[in-house]
Amino acid sequence: MSKDPEGWAFDFGCILHDNFNSDAVARIVVPFSAHGFRFAGTARPKTGFGMELLERLLFGSDSLWGGGVAHSVMILALVIALGIMLGKVKVAGVSLGVTGILFVGIAFSYFGMNIDEHLMHFLKEFGLILFVYSIGLQVGPGFFSSFRKGGVTLNKLAVLVVALGVVTTVALYYVTGLPMTTMVGVMSGAVTNTPGLGAAQQAFSDLHAGADAPDIATGYALAYPLGVIGAILTLLALRYLLRIDVRQEEEAAGLGTDVLKDLTTRRISVEICNPAVEGKSISGIRRLALRDFVVSRICRPGEAPELADAATTLRCGDRILLVAAPKDAEALVALLGREVDAGPMMQDRKMISRRILITKPEQNGKTLAELRIRSTSGVTITRINRSGIDLVAAGNLQLQLGDRVTVVGPELSVAHAERLFGNSLKRLNHPNLIPIFLGIALGCILGSLPFMFPGIPQPVKLGLAGGPLVVSILISRFGPQYKLITYTTMSANLMIREIGIALFLACVGLGAGKGFIDTIIYEGGYVWIGYGAIITVVPLLVTGFMGRYFWKLNYYTLIGVLSGANTNPPALAYSSDLTSCDAPAVGYATVYPLAMFLRVLTAQLLILALA
Repeated sequence: MSKDPEGWAFDFGCILHDNFNSDAVARIVVPFSAHGFRFAGTARPKTGFGMELLERLLFGSDSLWGGGVAHSVMILALVIALGIMLGKVKVAGVSLGVTGILFVGIAFSYFGMNIDEHLMHFLKEFGLILFVYSIGLQVGPGFFSSFRKGGVTLNKLAVLVVALGVVTTVALYYVTGLPMTTMVGVMSGAVTNTPGLGAAQQAFSDLHAGADAPDIATGYALAYPLGVIGAILTLLALRYLLRIDVRQEEEAAGLGTDVLKDLTTRRISVEICNPAVEGKSISGIRRLALRDFVVSRICRPGEAPELADAATTLRCGDRILLVAAPKDAEALVALLGREVDAGPMMQDRKMISRRILITKPEQNGKTLAELRIRSTSGVTITRINRSGIDLVAAGNLQLQLGDRVTVVGPELSVAHAERLFGNSLKRLNHPNLIPIFLGIALGCILGSLPFMFPGIPQPVKLGLAGGPLVVSILISRFGPQYKLITYTTMSANLMIREIGIALFLACVGLGAGKGFIDTIIYEGGYVWIGYGAIITVVPLLVTGFMGRYFWKLNYYTLIGVLSGANTNPPALAYSSDLTSCDAPAVGYATVYPLAMFLRVLTAQLLILALA
């Protein structure tokens, strides 16, 4: 027995029939390290062929894998597959989701099952690019529309959540003395923001000539589980701390009584009673009221309901069915007459209402005024749903591929409108790859451009997380104006996103696993979980109280905003399960784009300024 550089070595020779050559010497190296043990030998018995093959499969072998790419891909595939399986396991109704891949990658790395370093670096960065770009494509169409009057209030709250999270992180950094790389990882995990993790790693790599900081991923992994659970428990706690009457809040949310009145639409039936609007056209009343609304049907005394257009004149006794933002509904009723039951107008079987999906490229970027849909197809467009937000069908509103328009008219006219707009999922299923890869190229260029900020010694770059995110938001919003088809189906977008995040998390886990257990046991990593809980809970509680008492937000709107500010899908799922209204989803969709952008940017700035 002799001492080997890697541990203790045992030399022995033996002759067991044909299991060994007569002069074979088997050498077993048993390292005593934090990574368990490994067998390395110049000869192995035939009886252990299965174990030998398994070892070669998992730990690599030049004779079996050649250049090592096949082995790396196999390990990566195993990590992703097992990680997704782990992510589906629920404990008390909560699961890790896609982050399970990170934990499996850490486990593989801890036991020595690694992949080629250069391949890992490439796949990590490429996966991050795919992930953030697909997010930008999803949120881009509704990004700027979310800053309308009501959206500004909600986004202020989201900015407050992000700012409080950053302040809490910086405070813990000075109090605890932990490296900022660790604290940024903990912050990203506490708010379940994977792009922030990627942005922080990219910023550190740019700052230190390609070096990695494993503690960023370790902090993220430790803080993530309680980030999910802590957010849900905080939303539940707000319900009791704010003394919420669930039934009353549900009714108020359905009526859109808070800032959602600026972000949704409402259908009301009005009887014309005001002599001042007698004989005026709908377009004239629209100019008089200074509000956007659409009249879908008009019913004159003793006649059946019929469609209305901008030139239709109104008379006292007429009943109209109009669609407007909830904030405008009361003023319009006061101007026109009185609100009446809409039931009789909706029972007319000659008129149908249908949502049509815009799938024809030639309609991309056109305004409703340019379409002249009433005169060409005999239908009226009442509202447009984009990125989960209903918009009033104003004449200057530009259509985008993937929009869902609500049309009203006779069945034959609605069928004609379907042919005009497409309404074909098959057409949308064809991928538009040019804007994707063109956008990625532009995003990489933008992410590499340096920007100087006062007080920061190094130039700030958006990096491979921020650059593609910004470009994808811009190209998905303004591309239709230049006849660029940027739409991708939800399934295609999810596929790109999930592949990207799976590659990224697998590579991050495989790169961070070697010192994971040592960090927890010997470096006080278990305390980081508590720091993450503080970063999760404090901003949500403070913002929740302010949103309720200063902005008078509905509880369901509030918890949707808080979930979106933390970019936390499990919290959104919990919020949506509490109510039948769509207030949480609308609040989440309104603030998610800005919150995601700020999470990516702040993670980088903290690394560049304090790491």
